[in-house]
Amino acid sequence: MTLYYSIVFALLLLEMAMFMVLIVPLPFSARRKLFRFLATSQIVAKINYCVRITFIFVAVLFIDAFQRMMKIKAESAVTETHQGFQDFRTETNYHAKKFYAQRNVYLTGFTLFLSLILARTHSLVLDLINAQEELAANTDAGSTDMATMKKQMQQQQDEYNRLSDELAKAQSAVSDKKSD
Repeated sequence: MTLYYSIVFALLLLEMAMFMVLIVPLPFSARRKLFRFLATSQIVAKINYCVRITFIFVAVLFIDAFQRMMKIKAESAVTETHQGFQDFRTETNYHAKKFYAQRNVYLTGFTLFLSLILARTHSLVLDLINAQEELAANTDAGSTDMATMKKQMQQQQDEYNRLSDELAKAQSAVSDKKSD
Protein backbone atom coordinates (compact mmCIF):
# COMPACT_ATOMS: atom_id res chain seq x y z
CA MET A 1 0.00 0.00 0.00
CA THR A 2 1.39 3.37 -0.94
CA LEU A 3 2.04 6.07 1.62
CA TYR A 4 -1.04 8.11 0.83
CA TYR A 5 -3.34 5.10 1.07
CA SER A 6 -1.68 4.21 4.37
CA ILE A 7 -2.50 7.72 5.58
CA VAL A 8 -6.09 7.29 4.39
CA PHE A 9 -6.27 4.01 6.30
CA ALA A 10 -4.96 5.72 9.44
CA LEU A 11 -7.55 8.46 8.94
CA LEU A 12 -10.26 5.80 8.64
CA LEU A 13 -9.11 4.21 11.91
CA LEU A 14 -9.09 7.64 13.58
CA GLU A 15 -12.62 8.30 12.34
CA MET A 16 -13.76 4.96 13.71
CA ALA A 17 -12.25 5.78 17.10
CA MET A 18 -13.90 9.22 17.11
CA PHE A 19 -17.23 7.67 16.20
CA MET A 20 -16.91 5.28 19.13
CA VAL A 21 -16.17 8.22 21.43
CA LEU A 22 -19.29 9.97 20.13
CA ILE A 23 -21.60 7.04 20.74
CA VAL A 24 -20.16 5.72 24.01
CA PRO A 25 -22.67 6.26 26.82
CA LEU A 26 -21.30 8.97 29.09
CA PRO A 27 -22.96 10.85 31.94
CA PHE A 28 -24.60 14.06 30.78
CA SER A 29 -22.14 16.35 32.56
CA ALA A 30 -19.10 14.54 31.14
CA ARG A 31 -20.56 14.53 27.62
CA ARG A 32 -21.41 18.23 27.90
CA LYS A 33 -17.87 19.10 29.06
CA LEU A 34 -16.33 17.02 26.27
CA PHE A 35 -18.44 18.62 23.56
CA ARG A 36 -18.01 22.13 24.94
CA PHE A 37 -14.25 21.57 24.86
CA LEU A 38 -14.45 20.28 21.28
CA ALA A 39 -16.60 23.25 20.25
CA THR A 40 -14.47 25.96 21.89
CA SER A 41 -10.88 24.72 21.69
CA GLN A 42 -8.62 26.52 19.22
CA ILE A 43 -6.43 23.45 18.81
CA VAL A 44 -9.42 21.31 17.89
CA ALA A 45 -10.54 23.99 15.41
CA LYS A 46 -7.13 23.92 13.69
CA ILE A 47 -7.15 20.12 13.59
CA ASN A 48 -10.67 20.20 12.16
CA TYR A 49 -9.53 22.62 9.46
CA CYS A 50 -6.61 20.36 8.51
CA VAL A 51 -8.88 17.31 8.44
CA ARG A 52 -11.31 19.07 6.10
CA ILE A 53 -8.46 19.85 3.71
CA THR A 54 -7.34 16.23 3.99
CA PHE A 55 -10.81 15.09 2.97
CA ILE A 56 -10.50 17.07 -0.23
CA PHE A 57 -7.41 15.03 -1.02
CA VAL A 58 -9.22 11.83 -0.05
CA ALA A 59 -12.02 12.77 -2.45
CA VAL A 60 -9.45 13.27 -5.21
CA LEU A 61 -7.92 9.88 -4.35
CA PHE A 62 -11.41 8.33 -4.49
CA ILE A 63 -12.02 9.73 -7.96
CA ASP A 64 -8.59 8.57 -9.10
CA ALA A 65 -9.07 5.07 -7.67
CA PHE A 66 -12.50 4.80 -9.25
CA GLN A 67 -11.13 5.85 -12.65
CA ARG A 68 -8.31 3.31 -12.31
CA MET A 69 -10.75 0.58 -11.48
CA MET A 70 -12.84 1.43 -14.55
CA LYS A 71 -9.72 1.57 -16.72
CA ILE A 72 -8.64 -1.87 -15.54
CA LYS A 73 -12.10 -3.27 -16.26
CA ALA A 74 -12.07 -1.73 -19.73
CA GLU A 75 -8.60 -3.10 -20.49
CA SER A 76 -9.73 -6.51 -19.30
CA ALA A 77 -12.78 -6.46 -21.54
CA VAL A 78 -10.63 -5.55 -24.55
CA THR A 79 -8.06 -8.24 -23.73
CA GLU A 80 -10.69 -10.94 -23.22
CA THR A 81 -12.58 -10.17 -26.43
CA HIS A 82 -9.51 -10.01 -28.67
CA GLN A 83 -7.30 -12.74 -27.40
CA GLY A 84 -8.25 -13.83 -23.90
CA PHE A 85 -5.66 -14.19 -21.19
CA GLN A 86 -2.40 -15.46 -22.68
CA ASP A 87 -1.05 -17.16 -19.63
CA PHE A 88 -1.44 -17.55 -15.91
CA ARG A 89 0.88 -14.63 -15.07
CA THR A 90 -1.15 -12.19 -17.16
CA GLU A 91 -4.37 -13.31 -15.51
CA THR A 92 -2.83 -13.11 -12.04
CA ASN A 93 -1.46 -9.65 -12.80
CA TYR A 94 -4.91 -8.52 -13.95
CA HIS A 95 -6.61 -9.85 -10.82
CA ALA A 96 -3.98 -8.22 -8.60
CA LYS A 97 -4.46 -4.86 -10.32
CA LYS A 98 -8.22 -5.23 -10.04
CA PHE A 99 -7.98 -6.14 -6.35
CA TYR A 100 -5.77 -3.15 -5.52
CA ALA A 101 -7.99 -0.77 -7.48
CA GLN A 102 -11.12 -2.04 -5.75
CA ARG A 103 -9.41 -1.93 -2.35
CA ASN A 104 -8.44 1.70 -2.91
CA VAL A 105 -11.96 2.61 -4.02
CA TYR A 106 -13.48 0.98 -0.95
CA LEU A 107 -10.89 2.46 1.40
CA THR A 108 -11.34 6.03 0.19
CA GLY A 109 -15.10 5.65 -0.23
CA PHE A 110 -15.60 4.35 3.29
CA THR A 111 -13.38 7.10 4.66
CA LEU A 112 -15.46 9.78 2.94
CA PHE A 113 -18.74 8.14 3.93
CA LEU A 114 -17.70 7.78 7.56
CA SER A 115 -16.65 11.44 7.61
CA LEU A 116 -20.18 12.41 6.61
CA ILE A 117 -21.68 10.10 9.21
CA LEU A 118 -19.28 11.41 11.84
CA ALA A 119 -20.16 15.04 11.11
CA ARG A 120 -23.88 14.30 11.23
CA THR A 121 -23.59 12.29 14.45
CA HIS A 122 -21.58 15.10 16.03
CA SER A 123 -24.25 17.65 15.16
CA LEU A 124 -27.01 15.34 16.45
CA VAL A 125 -25.22 14.83 19.75
CA LEU A 126 -24.74 18.60 20.09
CA ASP A 127 -28.46 19.09 19.43
CA LEU A 128 -29.22 16.45 22.05
CA ILE A 129 -26.99 18.17 24.61
CA ASN A 130 -28.65 21.53 23.91
CA ALA A 131 -32.12 19.98 24.21
CA GLN A 132 -31.15 18.32 27.50
CA GLU A 133 -29.83 21.63 28.83
CA GLU A 134 -33.06 23.37 27.79
CA LEU A 135 -35.09 20.64 29.44
CA ALA A 136 -33.06 20.94 32.63
CA ALA A 137 -33.49 24.73 32.62
CA ASN A 138 -37.22 24.39 31.97
CA THR A 139 -37.55 21.78 34.68
CA ASP A 140 -35.85 24.07 37.18
CA ALA A 141 -38.04 26.97 36.14
CA GLY A 142 -41.00 24.58 35.93
CA SER A 143 -40.65 23.57 39.58
CA THR A 144 -41.24 27.20 40.76
CA ASP A 145 -44.03 27.46 38.19
CA MET A 146 -45.49 24.26 39.58
CA ALA A 147 -45.36 25.62 43.13
CA THR A 148 -47.08 28.81 42.00
CA MET A 149 -49.72 26.81 40.14
CA LYS A 150 -50.33 24.61 43.21
CA LYS A 151 -50.75 27.72 45.35
CA GLN A 152 -53.20 29.22 42.85
CA MET A 153 -55.09 25.93 42.65
CA GLN A 154 -55.40 25.78 46.43
CA GLN A 155 -56.67 29.38 46.56
CA GLN A 156 -59.21 28.64 43.85
CA GLN A 157 -60.31 25.48 45.65
CA ASP A 158 -60.78 27.42 48.89
CA GLU A 159 -62.75 30.12 47.09
CA TYR A 160 -64.90 27.50 45.38
CA ASN A 161 -65.62 25.81 48.72
CA ARG A 162 -66.52 29.16 50.30
CA LEU A 163 -68.87 30.04 47.46
CA SER A 164 -70.53 26.61 47.48
CA ASP A 165 -71.08 26.93 51.25
CA GLU A 166 -72.68 30.35 50.72
CA LEU A 167 -74.84 28.92 47.94
CA ALA A 168 -75.95 26.03 50.16
CA LYS A 169 -76.82 28.50 52.94
CA ALA A 170 -78.72 30.72 50.52
CA GLN A 171 -80.61 27.75 49.09
CA SER A 172 -81.50 26.48 52.57
CA ALA A 173 -82.68 29.98 53.54
CA VAL A 174 -84.86 30.14 50.41
CA SER A 175 -86.26 26.66 51.03
CA ASP A 176 -86.96 27.64 54.71
CA LYS A 177 -88.85 30.75 53.57
CA LYS A 178 -90.89 28.71 51.09
CA SER A 179 -91.80 26.14 53.71
CA ASP A 180 -93.03 28.88 56.11
